[in-house]
Amino acid sequence: MNETDDPIMLSALQHWSYCPRQCALIHLEQAFDENVHTMRGNAAHERVDEPGFESFEGVRSERALPVWSDRLGLVGKCDVVEFHPDGKIYPVEYKHGRKKLQVHDDLQLAAQAMCLEERFYTTITNGAIYHHTSRRRREVAITPELRKHVEDTVTAIRAMLASGKLPPPANDARCKECSLNDICQPQAMAHSTTHTALAKTLYEPED
Repeated sequence: MNETDDPIMLSALQHWSYCPRQCALIHLEQAFDENVHTMRGNAAHERVDEPGFESFEGVRSERALPVWSDRLGLVGKCDVVEFHPDGKIYPVEYKHGRKKLQVHDDLQLAAQAMCLEERFYTTITNGAIYHHTSRRRREVAITPELRKHVEDTVTAIRAMLASGKLPPPANDARCKECSLNDICQPQAMAHSTTHTALAKTLYEPED
């Protein structure tokens, strides 16, 4: 990473994976708004957002642990990191909702693992997503493919930030649950993009 580049927040990877325009609105335009989904997420994080630790059967669990990666240019914190007696380090990301596969959650967890590896000079093979509603964990393997996805996503986000441009709106099922729907205005923006494209096919510029 170039020394003049600002670090990217870990949360940006999840935002980008869910919707590049959402990521740009939050991390480029500094726009944010609440809805029922973000409030539920805040409630799920209420305990793990306070730094602290606890130990049980030899496992030390650190809450709100700051992490970073100089190589990738990432910074943020882990909800919970378990330090096991055998030396294993196991990150746990808290999410509201029931247990289900969400690629953007796995991506954020993998990025946390890669930051922890750099900080503690170790290798992390697995972590978990804790689903608050169902009170269940879903284990995630930190595979080479997932690691590459992290690196590719960091590259894409950095290119977006350097361009200073908002990606086009998704205007699909994701928009219904997005707290930035009113700010993004995906339907209006999609219509505008369509009209611009049609205009280019209807009129030929004069020589």
